[in-house]
Order: sequence, then structure tokens, then C-alpha cells
Amino acid sequence: MAAAAHSVATGHGNAAHQRETNRLGLWLFIFSETFLFSALLSSRYYLQGLARPHELNQLLGLGITVALLLSSLSAYRAEMCAAHGNQKGFEHNLLFTVAMGVLFLAGVTIEWYEAAHYFPPKTGFGTIFFTTTGIHAFHVITGLIALLVVYGMGRKGRFTQGNYWGVEGVVKYWHFVDVAWVFIYPTLYLVG
Repeated sequence: MAAAAHSVATGHGNAAHQRETNRLGLWLFIFSETFLFSALLSSRYYLQGLARPHELNQLLGLGITVALLLSSLSAYRAEMCAAHGNQKGFEHNLLFTVAMGVLFLAGVTIEWYEAAHYFPPKTGFGTIFFTTTGIHAFHVITGLIALLVVYGMGRKGRFTQGNYWGVEGVVKYWHFVDVAWVFIYPTLYLVG
């Protein structure tokens, strides 16, 4: 009882409660986002069945998938570096994450250019392809912005070994974006 009173008096209990509230809010947000991606993925099968254009650039699709998976690994490493007070490791891994995210977006842009020629948005598969990859790309862009904000805050010393919620929250969101692509990639590129 005395330890709990001391914890609340010093603010530690309040900080722990705030972190748990933040985590709950983030998980509820991510859970709600899964419905959006589930609707997009299920619409592919409902509207197109298993049909897929042969012109899809399989090598590019695989390449951007690898870039996004590597970004997830480096994001995790950035979070662990922040958790252990390794400032340089945090910065390097977060910048690598951003670079892989930008590489992913560049690949999607190339794919859109090719897709517009072979299956434009007015076609059934084109509508699904551009809508799904476009909404996912929007999530990647927002994730990149959040990663850059966290990077800037980290460079100013905002995160310490016991206080790195901003990094944790953004990295969890980035992992969600990556996991969404793990389902999008086979749905668009491999099935059919």
C-alpha cells in the first residue's frame, strides 16, 4: 500500500497508467483499421474471383515486399535501441526504416505506371488494385511522417530508457502497415 502511494505521489503510477491507456487506444485504432483492409481484400475475391492479370510485375511486387519487411525489422531495432538508451542505434535504424518505406513507395509508383497501361482503374481488377494499393500507400505515407516526427523528437533527446512511448506507438503502427501488406501482396500478386 505504501509503495502504491509513493508511486502515485512521485508520478510513476500515473505514467504507467498513461502508457497502458495509450497502448489500448492504439490497439483499438489498429483493430478498427483491420476492417478497412479486410473489406478491400474480400472485395477482390467477390468482384474478381481468382482472376489476375498476367501483366502484374511479380518481381517488383516481391521487391517492394522485401523492402517493407526489412523496414519492419529495422523499426523493431529502433524501438529496442530507444528502450535501452542507444541513441545512435535508434537514429540509424529509424532512418533505414524511412528509407525502406520510401523505396516501397517508389516501387508502388512504378507499379501504378505499369498497371495503368495493362489494367487501368476503369477495369475490375484495376479498380481493386489501385484502391487497395492506394489506401495502403496512404498508410505508408502517414507512417513515414510519424516516423520522421519521432526521429526529430528523438534527436532532441525526448526519449529515454524508461520513456519511449512515442517510438513504441509509431513502430507498432508501422508493423500494422507491414502486416496489412503481407495480406495484400498474395491477394493481388499471387492468387490466380
